[in-house]
Amino acid sequence: MIKKIWKIARWTMALLFISSILIVVAYRFLPVYFTPLMIARCFEQIEDGRKIKLYHEWIPLSRMSASMPVAVMASEDQRFLTHHGFDYEAIELAAKEHMQKGKKLRGGSTISQQTAKNVFLWQGRSWVRKGLEAYFTFLIEILWSKQRIMEVYLNSIEMGDGIYGVQACAERNFGIDAWNLTRSDCALIAATLPNPRKFSSKSPGPYMRKRLRQIEHQMTFISAFPKEH
Repeated sequence: MIKKIWKIARWTMALLFISSILIVVAYRFLPVYFTPLMIARCFEQIEDGRKIKLYHEWIPLSRMSASMPVAVMASEDQRFLTHHGFDYEAIELAAKEHMQKGKKLRGGSTISQQTAKNVFLWQGRSWVRKGLEAYFTFLIEILWSKQRIMEVYLNSIEMGDGIYGVQACAERNFGIDAWNLTRSDCALIAATLPNPRKFSSKSPGPYMRKRLRQIEHQMTFISAFPKEH
């Protein structure tokens, strides 16, 4: 009986392993129209008795403002193009600040980690989810290009209440196409990403204006995002 259970467990693990690789390979080429977060937010809206709001339109990276990748790198992950999914320097710095100065431990998730979490996993802080996040981050860094990771990230990230991706954000909050977003527009969108349901790029307050200026300044130190060869 134990041998039979062990055999089923091994086959189950093998199937999950193979299927995880296949879906990552598929998303290397196919648009990501829905994510677990989008579905979860819809259920939250239903439970709260609200009308379902889901605004999302997939567009290629080439149809986005050239400033958009630069803005999110300046705000979220300045070493995105040089690390392999995990920013160990940022993790080490955050740990030192936590131990030496008693500062709150920062998450420091890279764009690659956020993409893996948004596309393949549920929200939460369990060790199981963090382990799977590391696994999928490893996979997309191996099987996708940096350009593809950025494209999926900018199409799937939450950018407001029911708003996902830069195209939907540009249309809902700025009344324009993502290609026409200015440098300041992109910096303002990036400024909302730590908490896009609290901070709005449509009606920014003083704090958001301050973050906008900080991100624009950081953008001057980041080169234009390279095109895929």
